[in-house]
Amino acid sequence: MNNSVDIDAAAERAQSSINAYHPDDPANDTDPLPSPTPTSSRNVPEGFDEPLAPPPPGAPGGLPDDRTPVSEAPFTPESAQGAGQVVQRYHALIGEGKYKQAWLLWHDGGAASRQSAADFADTFAAYSEYHANIGAPGRINSGAGQRYVTVPVQIYARLKQDHRPVYQIGTVTLRRAGDVDGASATQKSWRIQQIMLKPVRRR
Repeated sequence: MNNSVDIDAAAERAQSSINAYHPDDPANDTDPLPSPTPTSSRNVPEGFDEPLAPPPPGAPGGLPDDRTPVSEAPFTPESAQGAGQVVQRYHALIGEGKYKQAWLLWHDGGAASRQSAADFADTFAAYSEYHANIGAPGRINSGAGQRYVTVPVQIYARLKQDHRPVYQIGTVTLRRAGDVDGASATQKSWRIQQIMLKPVRRR
């Protein structure tokens, strides 16, 4: 009896609001929310879920192996560490199914995600669980009165459709207004400008 499942087709059906991710297609270089593609081909006995096992730091598909000690000094919300905290909160909200709150952490009231709140929720409703490891934020860059910082991120999740794992690696770019006259507290808060992810295939 053939129990095989067309994984890509199932994921595409679950993610009909966005295009499937093709890492070699330049048209997807700015796609903030790649479709979930199962990235493991391990054989697991029926009735058992394959354990989620993201690659460790320094390994292919893992976060950078940054051995620099993390400062324990207090940090402000406007700092790079504050941006990292936003990324951590964003993924925690997705994991908890609080999609509207996560969507609002995108710049311009969610508009930077290029999805409506409903489509955003549909995107992540395809997962039975969703987790992220967050790397050390980079340095803050400035330009045209704005501040930008990039944070490494590693995604490990599981699709509802067939319980297969999904692994992705990439970066989250956040943006906020600089310390300029007239900027509101909301404009000075870090918000997500772009998320760039690519699949990590585990064997």
